[in-house]
Amino acid sequence: MDTNVFLIILLATIMHAIWNGMVKKHPDKVIAMSGIVFGHVPLAITAIILLPAPSLNCIPYIIASAFIHQGYQWYLLSSYQIGDLTKVYPIARGFGPFVTTVISIFFLGVIINSFIFFSICLICFGIMFLGIFDDHDSNNIKIIQYSLFTGFFIGLYSIVDGYGARISLSAITYMSWSFILNALLFPVVLRVKNQKNIFKKLIKKGKKIFWIGGSLSYIIYIIVVWAFTKAPIPMVSALRETSIFFSIIIGFFFLEEKITFIKIISIILIILGTVGLKLV
Repeated sequence: MDTNVFLIILLATIMHAIWNGMVKKHPDKVIAMSGIVFGHVPLAITAIILLPAPSLNCIPYIIASAFIHQGYQWYLLSSYQIGDLTKVYPIARGFGPFVTTVISIFFLGVIINSFIFFSICLICFGIMFLGIFDDHDSNNIKIIQYSLFTGFFIGLYSIVDGYGARISLSAITYMSWSFILNALLFPVVLRVKNQKNIFKKLIKKGKKIFWIGGSLSYIIYIIVVWAFTKAPIPMVSALRETSIFFSIIIGFFFLEEKITFIKIISIILIILGTVGLKLV
C-alpha cells in the first residue's frame, strides 16, 4: 500500500476513534446514532453544491449503499438493545473487513496473497477479541449473533461503496448522495423500532454529536471511500478498523477505562496486522 494512502487512513482512524468515543459516552445510543446519521447531511449538501456531480453509472450503487446502511443501522440498534457497546461494537467492526475480504476473494475474483490475508485476519480477530471475551453481558450468544449480522452489513456496504466510488468519478459527491438518501430512509427504521420524537430528542440531547460527531464521521468515511479508489478494498477496510486501537487509548486517558489483559492482546494483534499490511 502506498505510504501516503496508508498514513491518511491512519489519520482517519484517529478521527473515527474520537467520534466513537462521543457515541460511547452518550447515555442514549439511539440519539447518538441518529446524531451521526443526520449529522452527515450538512456537509453532504455543501459538497453536492460545490463539487462535480458523480457519474450516472454509480446511481445503483448509491441506492444499494443507502439500503445496506439501513440493515447495518437496524442490527446495530438491535444489538444495543440487548448488549453493551463494549461487546457489540468490536465484534461488528472486526467482522466487517473479514466479510469484505471473503466476498472479494470468492465472489469478485480479487487476488490477495496469503501474507495480506493473514494480516487482515490478525486485525479482524484482534478487534473481535475485545467483544467476544468481554463478560459484561450474560446473553452472550444472542449478542454475538446480532453483532455478526451488523458486521456482515458493514462488509457489504464497504464493497458497494468501494466499487461505486471507483466508477463515480467523484468519490465525495458519490458518498454525499448516499448519506442524504440514508438520512431520508433512517426515520423508517426508527419508526419500526418504535423510536418516536427522535428529532426533538436530538435537538435536546444530541446537538453536540450531530454537529461534531456527524461532521467527523462524514469526513472520515469520505477519506475511506477515497482510499477504496487507491488501494485494495479489503486492505483499506481492515486498516480503517484499527480505530479500535485508538479508542482503547482514548478510553484509558479520557473515559477512565482500564487497560486489561484482553485489551493488551487485542492491541498486539492489531499492531501486528497493521505492520503486515504496510510491509506489503
